[in-house]
Amino acid sequence: MLWLLSAALLLLGAPAEAQMRGHGGPVRAVAVSPDGRTAISGGFDQTAILWDTDAGVARKVLRFHDGAVNAVAALPDGRFATASEDGRVALWTSAGGEPVRVISAHKGPIAGLAVSPDGASLATASWDGTARIWPLAGGAERVFEGHKGPVNAVAFLPDGRLVTGGYDATVRIWPQAGGAAAPVMAQLPSPVNALAVAPDGEIAAAGADFTLRFLTSAGTVRTEVEIAPAPVIALAMSPDGARIAAATAGGAVAIVERATGRILNRLVGPGMPVWSLAWRPGGAEIVTGGSDRLVRRWSADTGETLGPTAMSQLADPLAEYAGDRGAEVFRACVACHTLKSGEGERAGPSLAGVFGRRIASAPNYRYSEPLRNMDIVWNERTIAELFDVGPARYTPGTKMPEQRITSAADREALVQFLRKATEPR
Repeated sequence: MLWLLSAALLLLGAPAEAQMRGHGGPVRAVAVSPDGRTAISGGFDQTAILWDTDAGVARKVLRFHDGAVNAVAALPDGRFATASEDGRVALWTSAGGEPVRVISAHKGPIAGLAVSPDGASLATASWDGTARIWPLAGGAERVFEGHKGPVNAVAFLPDGRLVTGGYDATVRIWPQAGGAAAPVMAQLPSPVNALAVAPDGEIAAAGADFTLRFLTSAGTVRTEVEIAPAPVIALAMSPDGARIAAATAGGAVAIVERATGRILNRLVGPGMPVWSLAWRPGGAEIVTGGSDRLVRRWSADTGETLGPTAMSQLADPLAEYAGDRGAEVFRACVACHTLKSGEGERAGPSLAGVFGRRIASAPNYRYSEPLRNMDIVWNERTIAELFDVGPARYTPGTKMPEQRITSAADREALVQFLRKATEPR
């Protein structure tokens, strides 16, 4: 993905663009440094980017992970943390380069990161069913087990206790280290996607049923607020704890007054999922990242976009193929793959010239090692078989999300579309 590095280098010292553009796929995570001057974003394209927040300029592109960067954090000492579907956490300085420390222990994707109140530890939530606390100075981690399925979110209470939320629709409040008590558990109606904690210890949890719930530190629900007719996928508490921002798969962000549960305003974007959000110090601004591959600044009071990150719609890469059934089938793939030479890589390799190309041979793309040993040449038959049986069975070891096309007619339409759209021009 050398194209992304080149693009970032061109931005150094350049005038601010209309938005923070740099990721080749959806922006899955965003965090803001304690001084508010730097933001870090993590993308489905396996990179993280350090931004000059006011100028909207990419300063460093961080490459290390072998999967989507699902969570990021800004540490009080000026370092940054990134966590990925590869099960690893990397610690970085603002100088970029290589990670200064790598933490490897999870056996599944990491979905969430949190920094302890004293800044001495990181907590991780993983789809391997566990959460962990890692001392930043080194030493053994503490493992939290009990969720039935993926752990999607993690946060710290002000007293240092850990809170986790999972696909099993529970929020769990764990005892302090050395405590023998079982965790306090709140059973909610639907899977929990996101957590946030207020300075007074109240917990906000939200997920698949469109509802934001406020829980006491004893696990009881104080009140609940319906956010939108779409799952809530990210939460962020304002610095003073008076408001909470809730981002949805429908593309809007609701600003909720915590004391009353009243929705104060909404930030309305281009209609694509907003995967991540963070407040800048002072509570006047929110930074978001979404499926349109952009990072934006917003006024939390007016709901308007700010400065060099003014909202803009991206051109539809499939607009020229309107009415083509194969193009419609391909829409599920467009976030990860480009079609034409010169458009670069995203989370997956470019498909330009894919017919007749050996698997794992596109230049400048980091393939999973198992793919390099396979004897597959992409053609009409092999591409159809890939989606007939599914990537996990056809190409074991792939990082490609599992998806099958069960309709033979749709598979044929996709193959014919790809032949037309990816041929050299």
